[in-house]
Amino acid sequence: MMLHIPGVLTPAQVAEMRALIDAADWEDGNATSGKQSRLAKQNLQLPEASDAARKAGAQVREAVTRSQLFMAAALPHTVYPPLFNRYGPDQTFGDHVDNAMRFQRDQGIRIRTDLSATLFLADPDTYDGGELVVEDTYGSHEVKLPAGDLILYPASSLHRVMPVTRGERVASFFWIQSLIRDDAKRALLFDLDVAIQTLAQDVGLGAPAIVSLTGTYQNLLRMWAEL
Repeated sequence: MMLHIPGVLTPAQVAEMRALIDAADWEDGNATSGKQSRLAKQNLQLPEASDAARKAGAQVREAVTRSQLFMAAALPHTVYPPLFNRYGPDQTFGDHVDNAMRFQRDQGIRIRTDLSATLFLADPDTYDGGELVVEDTYGSHEVKLPAGDLILYPASSLHRVMPVTRGERVASFFWIQSLIRDDAKRALLFDLDVAIQTLAQDVGLGAPAIVSLTGTYQNLLRMWAEL
């Protein structure tokens, strides 16, 4: 399941974050790449142990946990500390699949990467190219969102970043270990949650149908969740 989550950061928050990370020192993006990614990756990355990366990453994690849509769709167990990258002219990231596991030794974090997330930090009209392209059973999906918006998709997906031809593409990216490992089960729970919330607006939270459906949602979550 791919999901566009708008307004994770406000324009003011994006501007504040850009001021912080733009002033920092950046390094070759392959500092955190696996063997496969290193062959396809051409970009810059904010060193994950830097003060700017940690401060901005904490702001991203706080923002996504405030997003009801993100929490409902991802059902996060652990959110990996967000990273930051930038692509200038002729920089790109070819076809790759994200590593199944990620380790953050300084903070003792180890996760299974069920979901990938990209939070866009540059407005689309400030750069050309740089689309995130995600492949799934339904074909190729190009994503280029307003600054502050986030795309969530299965980390098992083949994906790439198209070459930038003008300006700079700046984003935060991170991974989530979900309480629900299986993408199909997670999608069913999300659809059920959305349906319950929509129906509740018409009949009220205390309606017997809402109580019953909420119980079904909770029992499925109890059955499938991994802690």
